[in-house]
Amino acid sequence: MSNQTTVTSFLILGFSAFTEVWLPYFVFFLFVYLVTLMGNGAVVYIVHSDHALHSPMYFFLCNLSILETVYSSVTLPNILKNLVSGDKRISFLGCAIQMFFFLFLGTTECLLLAIMAFDRYTAICQPLFYNMVMSKQRCGYLSALAWSSGALLSLGQTTFIFTLTYCGPNVIDHFFCDIPPVLKLACSETYLNEIAIFSVCVAILLTPFLLILASYTRIISTLLKMTSVEKRGKAYSTCVSHLTSVTLFYGTASFMYLRPRSLYSLHTDRFLALFYSVVTPMLNPLIYSLRNQEVRGSLQKIIKEIHILRKK
Repeated sequence: MSNQTTVTSFLILGFSAFTEVWLPYFVFFLFVYLVTLMGNGAVVYIVHSDHALHSPMYFFLCNLSILETVYSSVTLPNILKNLVSGDKRISFLGCAIQMFFFLFLGTTECLLLAIMAFDRYTAICQPLFYNMVMSKQRCGYLSALAWSSGALLSLGQTTFIFTLTYCGPNVIDHFFCDIPPVLKLACSETYLNEIAIFSVCVAILLTPFLLILASYTRIISTLLKMTSVEKRGKAYSTCVSHLTSVTLFYGTASFMYLRPRSLYSLHTDRFLALFYSVVTPMLNPLIYSLRNQEVRGSLQKIIKEIHILRKK
């Protein structure tokens, strides 16, 4: 053990196997990144511009769009840089920072999706108390709770992982610093870390998911009792958008982090991580804008106003 050296940087393999055809991959990831930025930016702009959308549901949707923008920025710029320059190195501290923000934003998204489910439950099942329960002040508290909880939990997780001994090898067979591939490189015993990480992941993923499940059980029961087709259709459209996001995010993230170590597969992990960290942030604005009549209406109104201003 005396001749071991401490790792000061890592090599992220990413898409090294496709370096000879790097241009199509670069174009694809650049397209995804630009669509993600423009789509989520458009959602924030539309909600901010239209006073009719200044409600708790759209306040949390704005939070989600801002989160998705930063979430994709944690991994995609580095992927693009690696494809162009071929430089796969990332410093030990840089890897820790990337993992922290990735976990921070992922945890916050879990909590935000649960809060959005509670918002829909209150609006549909308890409409008379909606303005009192989901007041502007309480929405601010819930949002702050989601972001601060995500930051604190992720700081503990990241510290737990990067205080282990890393003495080589230093090659991460992934496209960013995620928990399983980094933990695999540790020289010290990781059994307790794996138990602690699994327990936290269960709490982060399972608890919000159970809250979402309970909320939608009541929501579906209420929708089935509604006599107004118009009200049912409006409630249905907002719920379907949210449920689609929940399915995409929780489905891939749960399979990624709640499997036994014996079932880990590098190829499967890369695909799942690519889906929920790169593809899902791009799809969410499309899901909410295409399924939501109010967002579509506001977007059409903004386009008409821009068209009129251009004519002038």
